[in-house]
Amino acid sequence: MDQLEAGEIGQRYPAIPRMWRTAWEEFTTFLAYPVEIRRALYTTNVIESLNARLRKATRNRGAFPSEQAALKTLYLNVRAMTRPDGVIGITRSNGWKATLNAFAIQFSDRININK
Repeated sequence: MDQLEAGEIGQRYPAIPRMWRTAWEEFTTFLAYPVEIRRALYTTNVIESLNARLRKATRNRGAFPSEQAALKTLYLNVRAMTRPDGVIGITRSNGWKATLNAFAIQFSDRININK
């Protein structure tokens, strides 16, 4: 950390070493997780893309006559995004089985993948 402060980056951007010092405890906690879990934590593109499509579907429709109509619209949009093999075809999430297994090992008291 001292090298960062004394180096070119620390001299040019003094806020960077301060940010590292403040976030260091959270960052090292993040590094304690397996690679698969860390990837899931910092990769949210699939979720964001799904949410964006669902928001667009409801916003373009306007008002719904009932809650059932809104749920049907959301269901049909998710179904349209899903490939025949059951995978949501927004973007590919590589290694999801390994990630799910890592979550099941790390959080065995909270996750049961056999449901």
